[in-house]
Amino acid sequence: MKNKLSWSDFEKVDMRVGTVISVEDFPEAHNPSYKLKIDFGEEIGVLKTSAQITALYNKEAIRGKQVVAVINFPKKQIANFMSECLIIGAVDGKEVTLLEPGKQVENGLRIL
Repeated sequence: MKNKLSWSDFEKVDMRVGTVISVEDFPEAHNPSYKLKIDFGEEIGVLKTSAQITALYNKEAIRGKQVVAVINFPKKQIANFMSECLIIGAVDGKEVTLLEPGKQVENGLRIL
């Protein structure tokens, strides 16, 4: 087990559900990736991210999918793209399986 977090540490992580509204190839990235735009609802809006999920997902399978992402990290420059959130997935080598709610929920709902 890695470093243990306190409950107050965990409460600082703002994870939300959002719907992927656009997917583009990201050839400038070092590893095969997509550029995503994710709608987190009216309060948060649309945020951009890149995701190394090409091993298991094609663009058509991701568009319209609800995903879980951390939205309160600082922005991060990835090649020529500014990432605004971090999509969450289970990692097995180069394969990343996206975490998603078990049923359709409202965009922007917080994960606890």
